[in-house]
Amino acid sequence: MRAYALIVRMWVRSTMAYRTSFVLTALGNLAATGLDFLTIVLMFAHIHALGGFTLPEVALLYGATSTSFGIADLTLGSMDRLGRRVRDGTLDVLLLRPAPVLAQVAADRFALRRLGRITQGVLVLGWALLRVDVRWSPVNVALVPVMLVSGAVIFGAVYVAGAAFQFLAQDAAEVQSSVTYGGNTMLQYPPGIFARDLVRGVTFVVPLAFVNWLPALHVLGRPDPLGLPGWLDFASPAVALLCCLPAAAAWRAGLRAYRSTGS
Repeated sequence: MRAYALIVRMWVRSTMAYRTSFVLTALGNLAATGLDFLTIVLMFAHIHALGGFTLPEVALLYGATSTSFGIADLTLGSMDRLGRRVRDGTLDVLLLRPAPVLAQVAADRFALRRLGRITQGVLVLGWALLRVDVRWSPVNVALVPVMLVSGAVIFGAVYVAGAAFQFLAQDAAEVQSSVTYGGNTMLQYPPGIFARDLVRGVTFVVPLAFVNWLPALHVLGRPDPLGLPGWLDFASPAVALLCCLPAAAAWRAGLRAYRSTGS
């Protein structure tokens, strides 16, 4: 963590040397991500519900996954560059430094402008929490921050596992993005509008459903389309920790198997 913090600090200082540029790019990032939610708002101008969910309920899903994904993207979004480093041999430079390779890859070219995505997600989530028709028991109140933190860890584990896969594929950044960015987009909508096999896949294979679907369904008092046991609505922290184990193992295996680019 110390190595990661030092590298991040270096990139932040570099970014803040051009404050106007940073502000403009951050605002641009905020506006670009805001167009996603604007699409949903325009959709609800013609319909009253989507998969049985009202606009504030969909906004809760949207804000939760966008915030969690934004945190993971800010802290680990640079992992998708690993394949490029493997191909051009610049990963060897990181191996020679007295710092963990994972920390160096994760903090490389730390993009502070990605705060725009988090800001937009928090704003939508805040609006949804004020407008949604929910009985705010202590359990529901506590479940919201737990959902955000657990979701960020799950997305972070996917980033690390995707980077580990690039040790073998070397050009799999788009495959990783299909799970991270694609998963974030899917989780913005109610699970009931998707095929059951797809919902099962993101629950039991790549457990993205624990990012926001299952805990949010409990908060909203909505039934689970798969009919899963109710205690799974509270399993996001445990699932997040379990996701870290294979991600860490895959990273160590990939790093041990790395043999540079050759001659």
